[in-house]
Amino acid sequence: MANNIRNINKCIPRNSLSCIVPRLLTVQQYREYARPTSFPDFFQNPIFRKEDQAKLIESAELPKIAALPVRPPAVYQTSSAYHDPLVNKVINHVMEMGKKQMARNLVEKAFENIKRSQIERYHLASTPEAKAKIELDPKKILHKAIENAKPLLILQPIKRGGITYQVPGPITEKRSLFLAIKWLLEATNEKERTVHFPEQFAWELLDAANNTGKVVKRKQDLHRQCEANRAYAHYRWQ
Repeated sequence: MANNIRNINKCIPRNSLSCIVPRLLTVQQYREYARPTSFPDFFQNPIFRKEDQAKLIESAELPKIAALPVRPPAVYQTSSAYHDPLVNKVINHVMEMGKKQMARNLVEKAFENIKRSQIERYHLASTPEAKAKIELDPKKILHKAIENAKPLLILQPIKRGGITYQVPGPITEKRSLFLAIKWLLEATNEKERTVHFPEQFAWELLDAANNTGKVVKRKQDLHRQCEANRAYAHYRWQ
């Protein structure tokens, strides 16, 4: 059987893909056979966000790239005011088994619960100053919650002399964002059976936006552990 597979692999032409290639070739071999993109490398990626376009206009770099060829934008690349990359990232983290529509519905229901709760607080506020402090936009609350949940340090296990030390060190922005979203979803899933995901997720976002709750406490505990293990920080350079 193995000899037959090798013979079939040798017979496959390098300029063609068939339905049996993914099952018979390794990942590296499949990438070699894969069809290249229809656009050359000198084609630029589209700048579809209005904020990025405004920065180019302010920095006077727009005339330099105005004449360059540009690839067409992807489906998810849009300049719509309703498009938020962070919301899409959260939806992708919520999604399980490829059910993105269900994940989007759950996040939208959580936003509805946040909106309903904040409007209720807004009408119960007695003074205009108190009403001005209440944020009604669920997306802004999501941004603030994730910003408050993002850790600044992380513990890395480093082995020295047969002993594993938990060494504190800085964390990248991408990893910090990932941990913040992960902790919010883990805190949401630690719910009672009678509480649904949208309600619990809305409560966690509101708590994190107010710099309270389980996620913020988890971040503070991590920072406290990093402070306690700062004597091992020099192991990062040894």
